[in-house]
Amino acid sequence: MVDQKMYELGTRKSTIRDVFEYGRKLAAAEGEDKVFDFSLGNPNVPTPEYIKEAAVDILQTMEPSAVHGYTIAPGAPAARRAIAKSINERFGMEISEQNLFMTAGAAAACTICFKALCEAEDEFLTFAPFFPEYRCFVESVGGRLVVVPAKTEDFQIDFEAMEKCLTPHTKAVIVNSPNNPSGAVYSEETIKKLAEVLRGKEKEYGHPIFLIADEPYREIAYEGFTVPYIPKFYENTLVCYSYSKSFSLPGERIGYIMVPDTVADFQQVYGAIAGAARVLTHVNAPSLWQLVIARCAGRPSDISTYRENGQMLYQGLIDAGFTCVKPQGAFYLFPKALEEDDYAFCERARKYGLLLVPGTDFGCPGYFRAAYCIKTDTIRRSLPLFKKLAEEYKK
Repeated sequence: MVDQKMYELGTRKSTIRDVFEYGRKLAAAEGEDKVFDFSLGNPNVPTPEYIKEAAVDILQTMEPSAVHGYTIAPGAPAARRAIAKSINERFGMEISEQNLFMTAGAAAACTICFKALCEAEDEFLTFAPFFPEYRCFVESVGGRLVVVPAKTEDFQIDFEAMEKCLTPHTKAVIVNSPNNPSGAVYSEETIKKLAEVLRGKEKEYGHPIFLIADEPYREIAYEGFTVPYIPKFYENTLVCYSYSKSFSLPGERIGYIMVPDTVADFQQVYGAIAGAARVLTHVNAPSLWQLVIARCAGRPSDISTYRENGQMLYQGLIDAGFTCVKPQGAFYLFPKALEEDDYAFCERARKYGLLLVPGTDFGCPGYFRAAYCIKTDTIRRSLPLFKKLAEEYKK
């Protein structure tokens, strides 16, 4: 009667959402101060004032039809021009509005790219730990997600493991840097090596291999870490970007796909992106937020709260006896669980009101994710509880 796979997706929530909903129920029953919810990557830094001012001015001064009416499918030309200008100035590119396609956030951008590229028997490669939704996004368009095992000492790419996963069916490689959930930033050395490997495989297989750069956390990188702009290093790159994290606008769903002129068969790829967006019921990205972004693209973001939170949580966990890669970007830590069964570990943590997400969901068993985009005071009060949890295992 219905598509069974769609039914399963619709009735089986993600672990992240399950943990979050459990936390809301626990807070209602026992009080917010008893819950330390590290489950959801929902930015807690206020939306910048310049975003609010732009939105209010647009609503008060522009004609309603211009604010709330349809734009053309690729997006308002003014928004795309402003974004292109910002990209050119920041990364030394030479793109125009014709290289951009506005989307309802990075999730839509990624799914549109998967749909545009996917043919029969195609495989999409990604690296553990990875954003769990990649699997359903890829499978929904008929592709197969292939996961390269994690290099857990630093969460850079394990190229030896990657070589074993590449096949003539590989259509694209998905990279997410700064990474959700590890917080790692792929170094320039890593990106150059990745580009070298993919160019070699393109020649060997006789077809392009696309690199899909999923970049909602690009602006959240800490001192000493630079996020390489991947199209500068690899020609067949598609950039999927969202303003959800940098401007604290996750619910407004505004982002874009950037298709550089250097991609193989540019017109075919851009046309397929437009067609994929059409069949996925994309009409246009939210009109108001396209206008806001046109005014604010390239403006700075304040990441000081995330930096403070990340350092505090990292040091507290290290002092308690956890093993963890130091924060480099995004707003997640991905420590090693204190037992092999990460689900059992996260269940035990609930006794202390600590709500964590098992690493198995990210393709990396034996670890857990803690999102530190929460109140600084909540993190401070949680540290003694992490210590008590660790002491249980020492006993």
